[in-house]
Amino acid sequence: MAYSEQRNSRIIDGTVLCFSLALLCACAAGAAYTGAHATLLRDFFRILTSPGPLVTDYFGVGSLPAAFLNAGLCGLVMWAFMAFLPGASHVNTLAGYFLVISHAFYGLNLLNMWPCFLASFLYLRIRRLSFNENLHVCMFTTCFSPFVSELLFRYTLGEDYIPGAVRLTGRGIVLTVCFTLLVAFVAPAILPGTHAWHKGYNLYNGGLAFGMLGFFLYNLLYRSMGVSAPYVPPYYNPVYERHNYSYAGFCHVFFLLLFAACVLAGFLLNGRSFRGLSLLFTDTGYQSNFAKKHGMPLCLINIGLYGALFLVYVNMATYYTSGAGYTGPTFGVILASLTFTAMGQHPRNVWPIFVGYPLLSIFAWCFNILMAGEVTWTISTQAYINSVAFATGLCPLVGRYGTRAGVAAGFLCASLCTATSALHGGLMLYNGGFTAGVATLILLPILEHYVPAPRESMNQHIDLSDMMTVQEGDKDAD
Repeated sequence: MAYSEQRNSRIIDGTVLCFSLALLCACAAGAAYTGAHATLLRDFFRILTSPGPLVTDYFGVGSLPAAFLNAGLCGLVMWAFMAFLPGASHVNTLAGYFLVISHAFYGLNLLNMWPCFLASFLYLRIRRLSFNENLHVCMFTTCFSPFVSELLFRYTLGEDYIPGAVRLTGRGIVLTVCFTLLVAFVAPAILPGTHAWHKGYNLYNGGLAFGMLGFFLYNLLYRSMGVSAPYVPPYYNPVYERHNYSYAGFCHVFFLLLFAACVLAGFLLNGRSFRGLSLLFTDTGYQSNFAKKHGMPLCLINIGLYGALFLVYVNMATYYTSGAGYTGPTFGVILASLTFTAMGQHPRNVWPIFVGYPLLSIFAWCFNILMAGEVTWTISTQAYINSVAFATGLCPLVGRYGTRAGVAAGFLCASLCTATSALHGGLMLYNGGFTAGVATLILLPILEHYVPAPRESMNQHIDLSDMMTVQEGDKDAD
């Protein structure tokens, strides 16, 4: 059954507005929780004018309420474009929105997002493409926002850069304009090519495409030009230190209320029922549009349930292992985990990917016992918490190839996640999607070789005798 595009569009716009207002309400609540009323604007200004490579924690650079203010305002800007540009909003736009507000807690802000975002409109105008239909591409290019902050505030100053001081240069502004125009005209061109590489099995197509572009730009602007590595700003927030760099209680209340509201709203909009949800959970997630097939009310329920599942994973990781806790990046990736809940992700096709991370941890622990080494990370180390949220973009592999494929995908992403950020200097925010894309390029050919007939439904059994057929065919060829 196809659902009304206009009804889905209204629900998407309403969801975006409600999420943005929830973030602004959390800003007010956060100011009361931390007592940071007097310093809110100063903290917000520091977020806007600081370099922000991965993973810059806006709870520490600014403050808890300042980070929520930044995310809420960025969200409202996205909502305004969605609501007032002619045409219907769609699930790709919702995905772009989730990525914007999630990274607004670590690396993206109300200042550095504008150059890449607006330059993309120039590309759309020249190519005579619909603004609303391609708004998600403009949102996706904001992943290069850390480059913008570096070029504006530090890159051209060299050794003269003073942390905390704000100094714009003409050279920096010119470089920023040239950089954003390059991104705006190159990024849309390479997106289709990378999709052909992973054949739709990595939902974070932009992560792979922009990761490759970020790899080139970082090496060109920094390594080739002999410029020092990107600067990570220090923490200025003493309240954050007293909380041991974690606002766990506040984050839990926010997310529990938010996810409960999503489930309730979906329940009411779906005729006060969960009818059809079980059918959504049989979807493989491969090239799927849940809103079109099942309706946005069920997508809202999926957002709430999926978000609660990821919250449980983060809590288990932080409870049983020592690591990052509820930092700005941790808070942000919980929002990022919702990115494709309307077009591929649901609890049933992501949990095997979660399993891959502790599996690597156990494997590394056993290996180091044998080799007399030492494991220096846990699954709650910041890089691994961030990575798993984006590794779930490989859920079509689970849907089409089964649980073991998902566990292998999680294992691969966990083993790669700390290496890929060095390729782009942390200046491309979709590092998790980049990692997932690389993992797909490794895993997918193996799966296609041994399981040539992937399933069309989560309830379908994969006949492993196909593996024997392939092996016998290879033997006959010899």
